[in-house]
Amino acid sequence: MTTMPLQHRSYHRTFMIWLATLGLALAIGVVAMSIVLMKGLQVTGLSDRVPWGLWITLDLSAIALGAGAFTFSAAVYLFRIKQLEVLARPAVFIGFLGYSSAMIALAMDIGRPDRFWHPLVYWNVHSVLWEITWCVILYTTVLVMEVLAVAGDSQVGERWPQLRRVGHFLHKLTPILALIGMGLSLLHQSSLGATYGVLSGRAIWFKPSLPIMFIISAVAGGMSLTMLASMLVGRLRGQQFLPPSVCLGVTRTIGFITLGYMYIKIWDWAATSYYSHLPSTADILSRLNATTPYAATFWGVEVILSGLIPAIILLLPNLCKRKNLVMVALGLIVGGVIINRWNITLSGLVAPPAWSPGILGNIVAVSYFPSIIEIGVAMGIVAYALLGFTLGVHFLELYPKKVHETTQIETGN
Repeated sequence: MTTMPLQHRSYHRTFMIWLATLGLALAIGVVAMSIVLMKGLQVTGLSDRVPWGLWITLDLSAIALGAGAFTFSAAVYLFRIKQLEVLARPAVFIGFLGYSSAMIALAMDIGRPDRFWHPLVYWNVHSVLWEITWCVILYTTVLVMEVLAVAGDSQVGERWPQLRRVGHFLHKLTPILALIGMGLSLLHQSSLGATYGVLSGRAIWFKPSLPIMFIISAVAGGMSLTMLASMLVGRLRGQQFLPPSVCLGVTRTIGFITLGYMYIKIWDWAATSYYSHLPSTADILSRLNATTPYAATFWGVEVILSGLIPAIILLLPNLCKRKNLVMVALGLIVGGVIINRWNITLSGLVAPPAWSPGILGNIVAVSYFPSIIEIGVAMGIVAYALLGFTLGVHFLELYPKKVHETTQIETGN
């Protein structure tokens, strides 16, 4: 009778603890969601003055970080960059988890999830949110089809021959699905920014640059999350899924995209807040800086910590070959996207316009803090995404068994 090696037993024990932790967090989320469905949004910290909060931030972040799906799919199946094929499967699966997580968050946030189908029947073609709803539903459908193709080629497909046949059929449609997915994703990623950018009554939101910044930050964040997840899985398995030259090329591309995003972001700030001195924008910014850490998170986190520093790490020759530093840089970019979505959502709500109904002119800002129920729901959604990715890596063979040598990339700090 053979015994399990000590290293393997340690990995197995850690894996089971990880699954148990995610299972507990998911159970807490299910309980919190049940309370919301039974009692409504009154159990949250949301109000008429601040109707969007933690869940919308989670929704926007999940959609943005799922943008690696259309980015890598387009690179592989449309532009024929076969070196990136190893990243297409995990990117699609991460995109599916991101979009399904966003839909769960929206189901909680709309207050009446039983009416989710209304935009499909009652068309409002003048609403940006209506266009986003259609794009998200259609793109999620595309992602489901792409995930079925992945599942058909895995060990799950071996147990279910019908799924394998469906997967093989869908695999033939992958270039078409990639083209449709790229169009839908580009539409609604930018439209999410337009949701804020077209609101003339909210001076800090009203600017045409938001759709552009949303799509560029989503591409950078989505690619970063896919690369970070792949590098973490490779480290846990002691493998390198990408040749060092390809890995270096992808991370440098992320660095250039991040630097381009920073260029647009700083010019957007200069045009709307530094040179123009519009009274409405200046008033809101002064109230935000007086009552919230908006300036610190904008300059300290979004621009420096999650923008310039990662770009420097990923672009400087002496730093971009250090694997640990690269992983830190990718994590900072992912965190910056989340902070950006939080700042944009809350900044336009906690400093309300003086003319808003029921708002007195002398109110500097309103307050919002997520309730325990909101945090519980968010915890459950994040646990669902992490658990889904963990099981996907384990059962769907998202990464190839053939690996590459890692000698060309330093592993030091």
